[in-house]
Amino acid sequence: MAQVEQLLPLPGPPGANAAWQQRSLRSIWHPCTQMQRAAVVPPLPMARGQGPWLFDLEGRRYFDAVSSWWVNLFGHADPGINSALKDQLDSLPHVMLAGCTHTPAVLLAERLSALTGGVLGHCFFASDGASAVEIALKMSFHHWRRIGQPEKREFVCLRGGYHGETLGALAVTDIDVFRDAYDPLLMRVHQVVSPDARQAAAGEGAADVAACAAGELEAFFAERHAHIAALIVEPLVQCAGGMAMHDPDYLRRVRALCDRYQVSLIADEIAVGCGRTGSFFACEQAGIWPDFICLSKGISGGVLPLSLVMTRDAIYEAFLGDEASQGFLHSHSYTGNALACRAALAVLDRFAQDQVLDRNAEWANRVDAALDPLRIDPRVEHLRRRGMIWAFDVRPEFAGERFAERFHLAGRGHELLIRPIGHTVYLMPPYLLDSGLAEWLAERLLKTFHDVISAEDAHADRTPEPAIA
Repeated sequence: MAQVEQLLPLPGPPGANAAWQQRSLRSIWHPCTQMQRAAVVPPLPMARGQGPWLFDLEGRRYFDAVSSWWVNLFGHADPGINSALKDQLDSLPHVMLAGCTHTPAVLLAERLSALTGGVLGHCFFASDGASAVEIALKMSFHHWRRIGQPEKREFVCLRGGYHGETLGALAVTDIDVFRDAYDPLLMRVHQVVSPDARQAAAGEGAADVAACAAGELEAFFAERHAHIAALIVEPLVQCAGGMAMHDPDYLRRVRALCDRYQVSLIADEIAVGCGRTGSFFACEQAGIWPDFICLSKGISGGVLPLSLVMTRDAIYEAFLGDEASQGFLHSHSYTGNALACRAALAVLDRFAQDQVLDRNAEWANRVDAALDPLRIDPRVEHLRRRGMIWAFDVRPEFAGERFAERFHLAGRGHELLIRPIGHTVYLMPPYLLDSGLAEWLAERLLKTFHDVISAEDAHADRTPEPAIA
């Protein structure tokens, strides 16, 4: 239990949290937040982080069970990443990547390409995941124009998928709460059924659902492929859609269909890449490579914004020509930021030196065993895991109103920073588990679950609360 006991809470000034919460609410528009509701559930003012722990201004600690929106791979204030950043800060914090280059960007692009066996040979850098998706969509569309097939300009996405909240990325997202208000602004795209294994009928498994979903995609491609530029998927796990997991065979079938019908395959590995699913790239588990991979979140270890798109040489070469207009004219001021790239190199060093994936697999089994009581809990369904992502769904009749909010608040009381998605509770912790932490994390999750469900059971007969306007 060393990591659990090592960082016990230290007292801080009383009232410090409340004071900064109010200042924050007066000045910051927080993301994914109904700000009127934030007055009831104010944001936690964090003072520092160390390893998997975050500490508020009054000294209370919280285990970062969601890796601060899935970005933090090796804990907060990691000494190795921090050392690399300090070294880079003293030499070259940033230079524009138009007309210039620098060592961290070159090395990062080379090392990532090597991880694909050279199949994906060039990196285009940006700053955030949605921007990477925008780049991949534009590259695919423009590539078909460059090779004389301008009619291929439509996109296909999966139901329940999420790819970001800029307009292009939002167009290929199928989560109503994010896209409904902006639907009139969005380009029209095609949607096909998700291979979400939770759809399995009696006697079926995840592979059967994958085959059925691929069959629908095949029928659609057969009819419309001449107009389709690309299909975009989240390999193995549709994260924001409720941690919907699917069989790797779906990706194999999709790759074959994209080859047959000349459709680009975009793998959005923003959330699932960098080891989250048990392999560095999720696509590796299917033995395939897409035409584009989008990476962000964990690639910089959760310290600086960075995203990138990797693509095949044939696509890169389609943009070569004598005129600037023949190139891919897309840019961000902080594209390929040297500090962020240096952090990413430190992340790759950790994977190369520390057997991260093997260690994760070992401790993930400990979490599985500790969560075993949920398998027979009648209030829970679809307990599942892929790599370092765990999830289960609370049956609606047991969840009650504002389940995610109540679970988040109860989690705070058990030293957890956790944010369910609807009725789906999930864990996506940093890669820092040991036997003590694995058991502690599962124990605190179970306590939080029982507190929330017991409280709901006690008020099951109450009149529903009116919605807050």
